[in-house]
Amino acid sequence: MRKYLELIQQTDLIKSLKHQEIESYLTEGSCKTTRYGKNNIVHFVGEVCSKLEIILAGKVVIERIDESGNLMTIAEFLSGDVLGGNLMFSKNPYYPMTVTAKEATLILEINKDRLFQLFSDNREFLRSYLEYVSDHTVILGDRIKHYVNRTIRESIISYLNYECKKQNSTTIKLSMTKKALAERIGVQRTSLSRELAKMREDGLIEFSPISIILSDKFFV
Repeated sequence: MRKYLELIQQTDLIKSLKHQEIESYLTEGSCKTTRYGKNNIVHFVGEVCSKLEIILAGKVVIERIDESGNLMTIAEFLSGDVLGGNLMFSKNPYYPMTVTAKEATLILEINKDRLFQLFSDNREFLRSYLEYVSDHTVILGDRIKHYVNRTIRESIISYLNYECKKQNSTTIKLSMTKKALAERIGVQRTSLSRELAKMREDGLIEFSPISIILSDKFFV
């Protein structure tokens, strides 16, 4: 338990809590840590959200399977991010999409009773919680609107534009397999390959197994 205390206190939401408080909550069980292996399901679609979860280490993604069976990654959550903050107090507190650990992940769980008590006793914690939930509800909502009901080409272009800005280059270095890229974009691998070939025929891109080069026509 003690080995996790430093990780817990590094998270923005928990910074206002004293070391002794956190230790007592872990001892009594109102807070606990849970480990998930790579590709383990953290929450299933339709599962009730009954606790606040803070990612201490690892990476978690929200995924959706569309009507064609394509796996779509809606959002990624990393160390310090919160799960369930905008859901557990809803009248419909059910996870609408699958939540999966994409790598070995450690999560701090805070039960609802303890969370209510923290709201009441610690104004700084309440302020941090409300700020986080408000900001990330808007971001997640925008991401869902952005991903759902797009064509394959629109999804690819959106990803390439993002990577172009991130890498500050029109030559996009690929740091993942084609299968992983297809999952990231939310399409099947064969569909991704087919659309990339069409985009090359249209003069938008050139590509190799390790990179995608954006032409001037791509930005028109």
